[in-house]
This record gives sequence, structure tokens and C-alpha cells, in this order.
Amino acid sequence: MTPDTQRPDDDTRRPDDIRQLDDIRQLDDIRRPDDVRRPDDVRRPDDARSPGTLAEEPPRNTVPHQAPTPLGRLVATVERLRREVREAHAAADGRALVELAKGILIGQLSCTPAAAARQLDELSRETGLSHLELAADIVNQASRDHVSEVAAAFARRTGTPDAAERSTSVSVRLRTAESGVLAAADDTQAVAESLLTNALGPLGADAVAVWRAAPDGSLALAGHAGFPPGEAARWRHVPPGVSTVARLALRERRLVTLARIQHDGPPSIGHLQRPDGGRMAVPAGTGGRIHGVLEICWPQPLAPQPPQIERQVEALAELCARTMDAATPADPGALDAVLPDVAELIDLSEGLHDPAVVLTPVLDHDGRLTDFRIRHASSRFVDPAGRPRGYVNGARLLEAYPMAAGESGLFDIVERVHATGEPFRAERMSLTALVDQIPLTSVADISVSRHGAAVLLIWRVEDETARLADLLQHAQRLGRIGGFEENLVTGGITWNAQLYALHGLPTTAPPVRLRELPGYAHPDDSAALARFLRAVLRYRRPASVNLRLRRSDGITRHIRVVAEPVLDADQRLHAVRGAYQDISAQHWTEVALAATRDQLAHTEAESAERNRLALQLQHAIMPPTPPAIEAPGVRVAVRYRPAETESLVGGDWYDTVVLPSGLVMLSVGDVAGHGIEAATGMVVLRNALRGLAVTGAGPAQLLSWLNTVTHYLAKHVTATAVCGIFDPSTRVMRWARAGHLPPVLVRAGEAEAFPLIEGLLLGALPEVTYAEREVRLEQDDTLLMYTDGLVERRDSSVQDSLGHLMNAAAAGAGDLDRQLDRLLAESRSDTDDDTCVIGIQVG
Repeated sequence: MTPDTQRPDDDTRRPDDIRQLDDIRQLDDIRRPDDVRRPDDVRRPDDARSPGTLAEEPPRNTVPHQAPTPLGRLVATVERLRREVREAHAAADGRALVELAKGILIGQLSCTPAAAARQLDELSRETGLSHLELAADIVNQASRDHVSEVAAAFARRTGTPDAAERSTSVSVRLRTAESGVLAAADDTQAVAESLLTNALGPLGADAVAVWRAAPDGSLALAGHAGFPPGEAARWRHVPPGVSTVARLALRERRLVTLARIQHDGPPSIGHLQRPDGGRMAVPAGTGGRIHGVLEICWPQPLAPQPPQIERQVEALAELCARTMDAATPADPGALDAVLPDVAELIDLSEGLHDPAVVLTPVLDHDGRLTDFRIRHASSRFVDPAGRPRGYVNGARLLEAYPMAAGESGLFDIVERVHATGEPFRAERMSLTALVDQIPLTSVADISVSRHGAAVLLIWRVEDETARLADLLQHAQRLGRIGGFEENLVTGGITWNAQLYALHGLPTTAPPVRLRELPGYAHPDDSAALARFLRAVLRYRRPASVNLRLRRSDGITRHIRVVAEPVLDADQRLHAVRGAYQDISAQHWTEVALAATRDQLAHTEAESAERNRLALQLQHAIMPPTPPAIEAPGVRVAVRYRPAETESLVGGDWYDTVVLPSGLVMLSVGDVAGHGIEAATGMVVLRNALRGLAVTGAGPAQLLSWLNTVTHYLAKHVTATAVCGIFDPSTRVMRWARAGHLPPVLVRAGEAEAFPLIEGLLLGALPEVTYAEREVRLEQDDTLLMYTDGLVERRDSSVQDSLGHLMNAAAAGAGDLDRQLDRLLAESRSDTDDDTCVIGIQVG
């Protein structure tokens, strides 16, 4: 209870000297102990250990020991007087509940007040219940209201032997709190203190705040208990848009439970003093309207609560709502009458230009909102389904528009506005109505606001003309098109806003006449503009012109002007209308495209020339049909197939040469890449290998030297190769490989690839040692050496492609030339690469 709070209509009041002592507590170094609560001697025994409480009974409250100083004695005196005041208030609330029960007995038994008191005493002795417990039961049975429903639900859901005792405890707390609320109905501060003392304190709560919600979305602290006066003063007003625990409950329109106030969560009153405390916030409303929020604080973290506890808190919030809504009628059906504010709202709706509907809430017998009645539809009312206003006047909203009950539909919007008082605005909202079970949808601008107990709904259905005009306006804006019309008789000129923007002029500037347009154009466009004006003004026919418009701000825009003459009844030129379109972006795009096309054409010509040179170089060194090479005891044939696409000219090479020693060197290779670089790299490697072979070195040594040449002399070149030295006298073939596919031997109708031996590709490392193997050939053996263009496929592995080659080679016997031609014809390669094949047939 704050120091300046008094309880009117109560025999116990604070003397002036106590209020003066209260003022002393504003000193910063004096704090009210958090554990000061209702004294044990005024608590009922059933309150302390009621099974329905949220927490264990708080420790016995005692005044903290103060130092024997004048200031300490003063604080102790203040605390003692405060406790006495709270005890008197609690006793008064309990007496009010007992007196209410006596009144019910007087009415039911038709007896005197003394007889009712004796009857209550007798029932107390017979049942063993206290007067408060009996009073709560009597009021519950007589009222059958929300409080009694909560107590009965608690007993049903508990299902334990002491369920009745727990229900009685809940009833006593709620009824005692209700008595305090009724006694201070016009004092929300006193209501908050009564709730904390009688109902929420036994549940373990140590503070409570009652917030009043304003239509603008702000929150005002209407009452509080358990918070220091300075903290309450800082939270007197919460502006709209500030996220707090109370606003969270108001926005979601449901009870919100927070186990603890998180540092990054929504703040609230007292959150710095209770950083780990739990919170409950529940909207307080009556008749479908939310008047505020009841927020409850616990000093410790709050565990999940059962539904019956939450219903108790909701019942308390409903008691708070009654104190904040003095206009709430006792009879829910009274809202169905035409109240004075509703009559004024009806008069207001008739003065609006837009169609409007006045809605009043429809409540059930428990005071819960079920629907809205269309109290009045204005004379300008336009039904989205085309029905007359008499069809909906007096009907319920969900009866006239059942589709409004959809999720986030019109009914939900009206219900939220009625509950919170916050107005709602929306443009181009879809409204759906059922006509003969057929849904008809229209688009309208919606405005919903609450006025007293009624709701004003305004909608402006978008007609076709307005929609097309709006569409045209946006199309002109997006297309950067400005329209004009010039009356040649009166001299009047009409421009739209977009045309002023194209000219770079303010809307207050005088428009530019059509004959004055040459003064704003680039001089180089004068001839074309003169032809345009003659066609429109002299020959009276539509025309268009592209020009460069020079604006006063120094910016030049490329504009297309389109105009047509308007003739009167006598076929005389009356006006000219047309449009300007900014085509600057299109113009510069065309310029960029033209430059890009020229650059691409030049690049293509250069590329074609490079490919032509590479192809000529390749064909000069390795003609597609080389002559057969004859050597003693062996016949060598070569096939070379260049790439089908000239842009893919590669670095494949082959070489067969009879050395001075009578040995035959056979080699194939493939330089990585395509184009002139690959072709020149191939020439370097092929000629280097031929020159090195004259030394008489073996194939492994030749590849080692060729690797050195590739790494140091041919920059940025890598290649694969196979090199073989055949001795016709002994039929021994020595061979080595550098990352290339092995040769294939065809003997007696069977084909087999040479076993793979180690060999790194050429040019990867500066120094590489290669392995060398010997194979003795027999008469009629055929040896095939080839590049990967013969076997490589994008959808197959190298092993599969090599298997297909061996099958094709084994099936082909006979003349060597026909064997090579058949291998090229049956090749499954799909890489469109160069292909080299060398065949050696032993005689």
C-alpha cells in the first residue's frame, strides 16, 4: 500500500501522524523489507497450507531488528502501524463476506439479522468450518457465478480426499478478495492491495500491478501493491509500442506465464528488484472488452501451473475489470439497447462520405462476447455482395457475413478493436460474402474504431473506374510516361505529375507548349522535331519523334514524344494530346549492346584466325593421311583424325622414325588444352623427342629428358606420352609411358593391354625417373598405340572404354590399314578431340 492511500467507507483510517511517518520512508537509505506481509495472527489456518497455492507458505513475517537509534525506532513504529492497518483491512474484508452471507440467509429464510447470525453460528459448530468458509460456500451456492465455477472446477480436477477442503480454501480467498474489491470499487489502488492480501499473497505472490489500457495503445498503472513507491512512480505510464509483459498479454489476449524475467526479455515494473522472479499477466475485461491487465509477481522462479490455478487468476482479473469499467451494465442484454453513444455514432455515420456500419456487441448470459449486431448501415452503405442495406440492418455480423469468421478475417479484426480499443486501418483488403452459397470477393479499404460500447466499421469498395485509374497511374510511373493535352483554341495545357518530373520542373511551373519544344531539345534534333511538328499541327496526323531533352538542371534525357491531333465537329484542329516517354535507359542499353556486338565480332574474328593458324600448323606437321612407313620385318601404319570443330584444335601428336641404328622409334602424345598454345607445345615436344632419339638412348631415358624440356623450355605446358623402341632383328619392343594409356597387343585373335607401369605426366616436376619394360613380339602380332581421343567418353570410365577398344581390335584381323580404319569408324568417343593411332604389324 502506498503512503497516500486511504480506504474510504472503512472505519479504520490512517491518522495524520502515520501519514507523516510514511513520508519519511521516501529516504533513499530506508527500504521496506520485502518479507513484510500479513501477520500470522490475522491469517486463516486454511490459507497457510492450502493445497491450491502456487508455493509453500512464506516464512513468518517479523520486523527486522533495528539498531536502538531514534531512526530505527521510527522505522519499527511505521512498520507496526502498517501491519495494524493491513490487519484492520483484512478483518474488514472478512466481515464484509460474512455480512454478505448473512444477507443471503435473511433473504432465503425470511428471518431477522439476529436469526441469520445464530444460524451461521450453528452451522459453524455442526460442520466444524469457520465463519469465513461457511460464508464463501453460501455465496457460491447463491450466486452461481464465475468464482463459484472456479472453486467447483478445482474440486473436480483435484480428485483427492481433501479436495473439498482445498475448494473451500480457494472459495474463501476469492470471495474475500471480491469483498475487498466491492468495498473499494472506485479505488483501483485499494483493489490491488486487497487482491494481494486476500488472494495472491497465500499463493506465494509478493507484488501485483493493475494496468489500465488506453485506446491509443498506452498503459497506465491504475493500482499496485508490493512495489516501492519510487518504482511505481517510474512506471506510471507506458507509451504505445513499448514491449512489456503486460502488453504481451494484451496483444495475445490470453494469460501469459513467464518462469522468470529474462535479461533480454520484455521488461516490467519491479524487474530489477526481482531478476529471477516469475510473472503472470492476464487481460482484465468484461463484455468482450479488455480494460486492462492484471500482472502478478513472484520473488522466485515460477514453475508451470495447473489449469485450475490459472482460472483462479483469470477470475481475479475479471474482478479488477469491474473496477476499471464503471459503464459496464449489470445485465448483458442491456448492451442490446440503443445507448446514447450508439445514437450519436449513428448520426456520425450518416455524415460520412464512405459506407459505414455501426456494430454493438452481443453477449451471452455469462457476459461473454458471441457476435456483433449491425445496429445501423448508413445510407451510402454498399454491400460487397450487392444486397440492399435493409438485408443487413439489424442482423448479426456472422449471420450477414459468415465468411468473416475465417482466421484473421473481418470478425477477428472487429473483435480485437472492441477488446483493446486500438483502431485498425488496411488498404485493399479482400471481403468475401456468400450469395446463394457462392462466395463473392471484393476489394475495399477498411477502417475499424471503437466509440464507447460500439464499433464503427467503414469500408470503401474499390470500383472499376477507380481501380483502372489507379492502375494507369502506376503504369505511367513504372514506364516513366507523362501525358499532356494542349487546347489550341483556349491555350490551356494539362500535364500530369510524371511529365513535370521528366522535364525536371516543379508542379507549380508553367507547362511547356508543343511549339516551344525545340528550345528544350538538342540542336542536332531540330530537323526531326520540325518534321514532327509539321505532321501534327499542319498535316493533322499522328506522329512521333525521338529527341534529347535538355533540362534546366543540366541533365539530358532521351525522350520519345508521341502526339495525335484532336479535331472538332468541323474537322478543324482543336487540341493536341500525347505522351512523353523517357527512353534514356533503353538508348544507353542499345549503345552498350552495339559496342558489345562490335567487340564480340572482333573477338570472334581473332579467335577464328588463331584456330586457322593452329590447324594449318598441325596439318603441316601431321597430315590427316600420312604415308605408310616401311621397315625390315615390320610394317607401320598411322591414322590421324583431326577434331571436327576447328576451335578444338588440340595438341595430339604421333611420330614414327627409323633411327640410324636400324631401330624404329614409335611415339604418341597429347598436350593438355586446345588452340594455338597446345599446337605450338605439341611441335616443341615432338621435335625434341625426335632429336633426342638419335642419341640411341632407351625410351625411359628419352621420356626423362623430354620431361626436363617440357618443364623448363615449354612454359605452362603439360602432356602425356608413350615411347617405344622396336628392334626388327630380335622383335623386342622396349617401351615407357608418361601418364598415357598403355599400348594394346593383338595376338591370335585376342587383344590385351600392356600392364601399367609407373610414369608421371610430362612437365609436372623438374626431374622424373621413368620405368621401362620389354615385350617380345611374334610373327603376325599387331601393336596399337593411340591417344585418348580414340576411346574417351563422358559417360564411361577409362577402363570400360579401353575394354571396348580391345574387343574391337580382337575382332578385326587381316590387313593393317583396314584394321586401323575400322577402329576409327567404330570408336565410341564423344569428346570431339583429335585422335592418333599407330599400328605395328610384325612380318
